[in-house]
Order: sequence, then C-alpha cells, then structure tokens
Amino acid sequence: MTTQHIESQDISVAGLFQSFYAVPDYQREYVWSTEQVEQLLTDILGEMTGTDPEHSPEYFIGSIVVCPGQSGLLDLIDGQQRMTTLYVTLCAIRDRLLALGAANSAVLNSQIADASIDASGDEVRRYRLDLQYEDSGDALTRLADGKEIDRTGTLSMKNIANAHHVVTRFLSSEFGEDAGALRRFYGYLCNKVKLIRIQTEDVAKALKIFETINDRGVGLNSMDLLKNLLFMKASAGQFNQLKGTWKDLQDTIFNMGEKPLRFLRYFIFSRFEVDVLREDEIYGWLSRNEARAGYGSDPVGFARELVSAAKAYRNFREGKDERGVGNRYLENMRLLGGSAARQHLILLLAGRHLSSDIFDRLASEVESLFFCYVITREPTRNFERNFARWGTELRSISSAEELETFINRRFLNEKMKLSVRFDDAMGRLYYGTLQQYRLRYVLAKLTQYVDLAAYGETEGTRWLQSYTSGGFEIEHILPQKPDAKAAEEFGPIEDPLVSQRLGNLVLVEKSINSSLGNRAYSEKRPIYLQSRLLLTRALSERPQVGTNTRIDRAVASIEPFPTWTEPDVLQRQRWLADLARSVWRIPTSSAAPS
Repeated sequence: MTTQHIESQDISVAGLFQSFYAVPDYQREYVWSTEQVEQLLTDILGEMTGTDPEHSPEYFIGSIVVCPGQSGLLDLIDGQQRMTTLYVTLCAIRDRLLALGAANSAVLNSQIADASIDASGDEVRRYRLDLQYEDSGDALTRLADGKEIDRTGTLSMKNIANAHHVVTRFLSSEFGEDAGALRRFYGYLCNKVKLIRIQTEDVAKALKIFETINDRGVGLNSMDLLKNLLFMKASAGQFNQLKGTWKDLQDTIFNMGEKPLRFLRYFIFSRFEVDVLREDEIYGWLSRNEARAGYGSDPVGFARELVSAAKAYRNFREGKDERGVGNRYLENMRLLGGSAARQHLILLLAGRHLSSDIFDRLASEVESLFFCYVITREPTRNFERNFARWGTELRSISSAEELETFINRRFLNEKMKLSVRFDDAMGRLYYGTLQQYRLRYVLAKLTQYVDLAAYGETEGTRWLQSYTSGGFEIEHILPQKPDAKAAEEFGPIEDPLVSQRLGNLVLVEKSINSSLGNRAYSEKRPIYLQSRLLLTRALSERPQVGTNTRIDRAVASIEPFPTWTEPDVLQRQRWLADLARSVWRIPTSSAAPS
C-alpha cells in the first residue's frame, strides 16, 4: 500500500505569497461581501498592538488546502475566499501607498506578481494568485496591474471590485494620510498573521482533507460540500464534464431565485426514502448514503439528475409541466402557494416520470390537498413530512389505476381527517383570515367551478388566472363603509366584521365594481346582472336558460337574495362552504376508502 504524504505548515502571509496558486476552474466563485471583508480586516487590526507590530501577538486566520498543480502552481482546494481577499488587500495596500507618494515596494510587488522559470528555462511573469473559473473574468489580473475592474461584469468580478473598494476605504479610514502607519499594518499583516497550509500529493487527497475540515458545514453550506464531494469521486478526466454540469445546476437554481438547500432537500425527499432532514443535515446524509444515492460510482450522472430535477422544479414553480408547457393545476398552485410555499413540489418531483395525462391527475389532486392543508392551518412540518413519506410510493406508480389507488389511500384519507376542520374554516372565513392572494384564489375557484359546470371548458373558464388577473376585483356586497341607505337596508349588525365575511364577498369586473360604490343592495342588484360571472349574477336572480340545461343544473342549488341582511350573509357563507366541498373534493364519511 502506498502511503500518501500530507504536509502541514504554519505559514505567515509573507511566506504564503512566496508561492504561486491557482484556483481550479471547478471551484465556486468569489462570494465574500462587504461584511466579511471588513470583519477580516477589523479582526487583524484589533490584534495589532498600537504602533508596535513587532511585539504584537500572532494572529491565526484559518487554514487552506493545496495540492500540486500544473507548471509549478499549487492548486487551491480550500480557502480561496480568504486567499483572494488577502491578495486583494495586498493590491489595495500597494495602491494606497502609491497614492500617498510612498516609494514603490519591490517586496510588495513580488507578493502580487513575480517571475518564475518555465519548463523551457524561460523567465515568465506570473501572478501569485490565478483564478481559473470563468466567472472571475480578468478582475484579479486587472487589480494586480493597478487597473480598475469592469463593474458591469460577472458576479465574481463585482464582488472582487467591491472587496478592493472596501479594503481601500478601510485603509483610508484607519490610517488617513499616514503612510508610516499603513506600512506598520502591512508589516504586521505579512509577519504576524498566519495560516495553516495543508499540502497533499494529489487533488483527490486534498478534496478529502477539504471534506474532513468542512464536515460540519463550517463556513460552507451543504451545496458547496456536495460539489466538492462529487469532484472528489470524479476522475480527472471527468472534471470538465462535471464542471459544466454543475454550472448548469447553479445557473438554473440562481435564475429561478430559489434557495439551493431547499431545492436539494426537496430533491432528496422526492428521490429517496427520507421523511425528516434538516438543511444542516443534508451533507451528512449524503456522505453516509453514497451507494444509495449513486454519486460514488457515477458523480456526473448524479449531477445530471440534479440538473434535470432543478429544471423540472423551476417549471413547476412557474406553473408549467416538466416539458415547460403551461399546466392549469400547476398554475393554480403557483397562485395558491405565493412566494414561500413549496412543499407540494416534493410530490411533483416524485411524480415527474408519469405520462402527461396521469401527471395532470396527480397535479389536480395535489392542488386540492394542498389547499385543504392551507385552509385548515395544518402545521407545515406535518404535511411536508407526509409528502416526503409518500414520495417512495409515488415513484413506483406507472399507470392511472395505480395512481387512483394511491390517491384514495393517501389523499382521500387525509381529507377525511381534515373534513370537519375544513367545514369550520370555510364557515368562518373572513377577508383578513387569509393572505389576499389566497382569498382571491378561493373566490376564483368557487366562481370558476360554477362557470365550468354551466359552460364546460372554454378558453375563458379553463384557466383560473382568467379569474384572478382577468380584470376582476373583490367586491363587498355590504360595503365596508356603507352609505346611509345601505346601512338602513342591511339592518342590525351583531358581528362587527360581517362585511368581511366570505359570504359578503364576490368577484366582479373592475368596470362594474367602479359603479357599485357604497350603495345599498337594492341599487346593486341590477348591476350584478351585468356580470358575465354566473355566481355573481345569481346574487340577483337565478338564470333561466332552457329546461334542464347545463346552466340550469349548475345554478339549481343557488337561491337569489331579494334582500341583503346579516342572516343573508351567513346563509350565503354556509352555501359557499358546501360548494367548497365539491370544488376541492372533500369526501363525506361514506366516501372513505376501505
């Protein structure tokens, strides 16, 4: 067995920048912000004793992991954020000293760039730190050459430019026009600020050291650690392929504005039999389940699966199916979920292998159950855990019959458990009970259901968005600030919030709503008849279209309201609550699965 040599060295900043380093192109970008750069500089200055850096204590700022790279460079596997910031600091010190009229420092210049001999014996000027990932652009070389960075460039270029600005501002604030004080700080930084440089014989060993140092996610999150774990499992020949795949993954997650760890956590729930997993436990779980996850034998394949899932996840969030085609049920969940609720994506990811018609059926039922959880205020952790548990079953389904069995066993049972709470929640629903976008979703679904029953699927009735953003507004039948006639007509009020009840709300066209105002119900009734929404027109009278037509059947249970009083509001709310059971398919006890 060959024993690999690992060298650990206590090294000063001056000693550190006697070597040449490269940050490999598979590394993550420069991400330090103003706060992190300022904190490093403040901590270093805080350890320096007044004007006597010679007798100030040494200050340790962490470790880096390196291995031999090409052309005599050391590949920087861990610590590039700190190393890049130190390099930027040396450039800023040089620039500030020159601005103060100080003599050019050969030593400082050599810490930024110096000559070395290549394999042909030629002298080559090199930068001490070479960022090889594409996002860095030419930011660091421009700084090293005393030039400004293009601030319209990539995120890394902007971050590096910002770091240089922060360091320059710090030096000006702390040392003013005193070049001597700045030189003393530079001397302390070079000689008393130290790191541990861990050097291994090859990249695989260096990545393993990196993993060990960061196994608790210290300074890095699980997504960063997973990336390095995959590179550790990949062969050198797979690096370029893996780098491209990982960039595709990062770009997909970044462009949809999602939290990377939330996606990774939901991917694991949808793909593996796991029902409880915190974000800070993700890397530990992956490390323990290499064979189960399959990344050890095929890291590129695993990365590709992540990309495929991320793109499906993005489409689902946008109301589209995996192919990027608009899907009405996914669009409904987008309208219901808002910007934060994502738990339903676990089930959608688990069922993305299904054919389009079977997936549609799943999406419809997921929407229904998700609303049931929302309206009954079921704790998020409970239904998230259910979705994670059911993912394993869902992944094994391939036919419509199997899906129906799954829906009956899982979704129907859950709705049965929540049936009483559902009725209670709908019966007590007020304007302020739900976020306004969710209340609009509720009114839109109730209104759409009646239109679908009467007219069938048309371009106007098929999409819920036609009702939520198609020029409709929420109208208070009893105005929130009724005029004298409206208040007199409505009569005595026991519930001071009666005008906010669901039973007092209806969707109307904006053009109609503007003419309703704070008027009495007797004056509003003929105006409601101008609406194209059947549920709104039915407030005033039951539509009569032929005999036993679809429209007749759709409005058969709707009783018009000749007057509008508090008992009428309560009666209409009870009717809407009953209608909601049909809209979201809440079963009765006789429908419970055996």
